[in-house]
Amino acid sequence: MSKLTEAARGQPCQVRLPGICNFNAETTVLAHYRLAGTCGTGIKPPDLLGAWCCSSCHDVLDGRVHSKDVDYAWNHLAHAEGCLRTINELVRQGKLK
Repeated sequence: MSKLTEAARGQPCQVRLPGICNFNAETTVLAHYRLAGTCGTGIKPPDLLGAWCCSSCHDVLDGRVHSKDVDYAWNHLAHAEGCLRTINELVRQGKLK
């Protein structure tokens, strides 16, 4: 487990899908953002391309749970914004320079 993956523990969700997010920091993990050219079959993107994400938001992003309230484009945007918020928090906390 990388330092960036470990840093997700106990952090607030940065994806915040409306009507989905459980805001439970105890369930937060690093959710990798799948971006063409950075990943593939069996290859995860680098940990820097990840967002602190609660279990409920992560289930929707990974397709384990479907929501009629939030579509794919919105999920993708919320995940990307979550990655940027996560990077900002890592810098603010001194865990990333």
